[in-house]
Amino acid sequence: MRYAIYFTPPSGDPLTLAAASWLGRNVYSGHAVEHPDVPGLGVHEIAFHTALPRRYGFHATLKAPFLLRDDCTEAGLLRDLMRFASRIEPFEFPRLEVARLGDFYGLLLPRPCEPLDYLAAAVVQEFDGYRAPFSEAEIERRNPEGLSASQFANLHRWGHPYVMEEYRFHMTLTGPLLSKDFQRVEHALRGYFDPLLGARVTFSNLALFCEREPGAPFQVHSLHPMGRISARKIA
Repeated sequence: MRYAIYFTPPSGDPLTLAAASWLGRNVYSGHAVEHPDVPGLGVHEIAFHTALPRRYGFHATLKAPFLLRDDCTEAGLLRDLMRFASRIEPFEFPRLEVARLGDFYGLLLPRPCEPLDYLAAAVVQEFDGYRAPFSEAEIERRNPEGLSASQFANLHRWGHPYVMEEYRFHMTLTGPLLSKDFQRVEHALRGYFDPLLGARVTFSNLALFCEREPGAPFQVHSLHPMGRISARKIA
């Protein structure tokens, strides 16, 4: 089983429900969801363009998927994640927006958010002791020749190239697209998601996701509330 530490809104949040429909799968229940009717983009096209992110579900990565070290347990990971979350106060980050990152689209932040960048780096460092190290063959499968020197160093040290100074918050909504499809897909995404993006989002929990067997879809295992209230519950 692989684990990942992600951000995702609560199960009943309108953004969660809209994203579940867009991607075709609810990351909490694991159930398939019908794609929406979106002007300018057929349902079959949405299904095709969301095939890759559908498996991972609606999320933003903090700690990328990892196998547990042989000397670590799920119970220990859960305990430490609860304690860690209790030490971090919830915070709001800027209004999300539909934007392109490379050749895919997602929900991104229009500007850096210092509390978020700090939290992302802290999660990577705090839980790296639970991650089974990569073999050389596993590193090669991640195409290290396409990485910058900093990204390559991160891959070796932290198991993922896009952490620390390379980190950029994003909630993926499509797989890689051809340039000829950018404008049409972006227009459809904005029409569907923009009405839900007027308010700031509160980052108030850490989500542990799991992949129960290789190639299986990722699903929410547990949510870990942030802040002093959860600390009192643990005590």
